[in-house]
Amino acid sequence: MIALSLTEIAAIVGGQTFDIPDPAIQVTGSVVYDSRQVGPGSLFAAFAGEHADGHDYAERAVAAGAVAVLATRPVGVPAVVVPDVTAALGALARAVVERLGTTVVALTGSAGKTSTKDLIAQLLQRKAPTVWPAGNLNNEIGLPVTALRATEDTQHLVLEMGARGVGHIRYLTELTPPRIGLVLNVGTAHIGEFGGREQIARAKGELVEALPSAEEGGVAVLNADDPLVKGMADRTKARVVLYGEAADAAVRAENVRLTENGRPSFSLHTPSGCSDVTMRLYGEHHVSNALAAAAVAHELGMSVHEIAVALSEAGTLSRWRMEVTERPDGVTIVNDAYNANPESMRAALRALAAMGGAARAEGGRTWAVLGLMAELGDEALAEHDAVGRLAVRLNVSKLVAVGGREASWLQLGAYNEGSWGEESVHVSDAQAAIDLLRRELRPGDVVLVKASRSVGLERVAAALLENTTEGEVTGR
Repeated sequence: MIALSLTEIAAIVGGQTFDIPDPAIQVTGSVVYDSRQVGPGSLFAAFAGEHADGHDYAERAVAAGAVAVLATRPVGVPAVVVPDVTAALGALARAVVERLGTTVVALTGSAGKTSTKDLIAQLLQRKAPTVWPAGNLNNEIGLPVTALRATEDTQHLVLEMGARGVGHIRYLTELTPPRIGLVLNVGTAHIGEFGGREQIARAKGELVEALPSAEEGGVAVLNADDPLVKGMADRTKARVVLYGEAADAAVRAENVRLTENGRPSFSLHTPSGCSDVTMRLYGEHHVSNALAAAAVAHELGMSVHEIAVALSEAGTLSRWRMEVTERPDGVTIVNDAYNANPESMRAALRALAAMGGAARAEGGRTWAVLGLMAELGDEALAEHDAVGRLAVRLNVSKLVAVGGREASWLQLGAYNEGSWGEESVHVSDAQAAIDLLRRELRPGDVVLVKASRSVGLERVAAALLENTTEGEVTGR
C-alpha cells in the first residue's frame, strides 16, 4: 500500500484513533485480515467472524509488526476504530485508487473468472507493474484488500468481481471504479440464489453500467458467443469490444483444436493482426478465457505477437484449478477441486476426455471423481443428472460420485445414460474415494477431481499425490 499515516487513514475512513503514541506513524505494508499474514508496517483489519473474532488477535498482530488495527472497538493496542470495518476498507481502497490514478480492469462472469484474471495478469505484467488478487478475492473484503496492495509504481490493477445478488457488483465498482470492464459469461452458478439466468445477467451487467463513457476512455469487453453478455452492449456508455469465435468478434479465435494431450491451439486474430497460440493450460474452455485476456491486453497496447507469446507461456497462478501433476508411476492427477458449477464441470469433463485420448492409446483410463455443485436451487437434480450423463457421452472410463444426495444424482444420470456395471459408483465421502482409487489406479490413468469448495475434494488429489514429490507439475 502507499504510505499513509494513521491520522490520514482515520480521516479517510471516518474513524477515531486509540492508544496511538505517534499519530504520524505510517502504514507502509499490506492490509491483512489474517493475523498470520501480518508483516512489518501492516494494517490489521479485525473482523468478528462466525468462528473467531479478529479483535482477539489484535495484540498478536501488533507484536508481529502491524502498525495498528482497524477495529470496531478499542483493543488495547494502536487502533483506528470505525463503526464498520468492511465499509472502512472500501473507503480506504477508493481513496488509494483515486490517488494513484492506476488503470483498473474489472471482470466478472459465472465461470472462468479466476483463470481469466490470472491470464490477464500474466499478460499485463509483461507490459508494466500490475497488481491482481491471489485466488478469488472478489467480494467486499477481498477486493479492497487487493486494491490496497497497489503502490506508486502500479499501472494496472486487475480485479475480479463476484456477486450473490443484484447490487453486489455495483457496490464493488463504487469502491474501485474500473476503466475497462470484462464480462465473460452468464451461466447457472448461484442460480438458486439469483432465481434465474436473466437475474444473473442483470447483476453481471452492473459492471458495464459503471464504466465511463467512450469519450472518457471506458471500454466494455464482452463475449460475443454468449447472447446475454453480448446484449449488455446496450447497457453501457463505454466503447464495446467483442471477443469470441463469432464472426463479428474483434478479437477472435480461428482454427481451434486440441493437441493430443488436451492443450488448446488456435490462431489469434485482432484488429492489428494475427498470430498462433498453443497454450500450456488444458481444455478447450481456456480458448474463451485467452481471448478475453487478449482483448484486454490489446486495449492496453500490447501487440498481437506479444499477446500470443504470453498466452503460450502462461500457466495457472491459483491453486486447484486444472492443476495437472503426473506421478512417477505414470498416473496423472487433475486437481480442479476449488469449486464447481454446471458450466465449469462440463468444461472439466471435456478437458479430461481430451487428455484421455493419449492415455487410452497406452491402455490408460479416465476417472472423473465428482461431487456436489452447490447453490443450484430447483435446478440441482437436473444439472447433476446432466453432468452424470455427459460423463458417459464423453466416454469417461470411470465415474466416482462422492457425497450425499446430489452425488447420487450424478451416478443416477450416468446409470440412466447407459453406464452400468463398474463404470460408475457412488461413495459416501472423500476417504472412501481415496481408498477406491488407491486400490484401482494403474499407470497411464488420468484422474479429474472436481466439486464445489464445501466438499473439500482437494483432499482426494492431495492423498493421491502423497509420497510422489518426483512427479512433474505441468500447465502451471
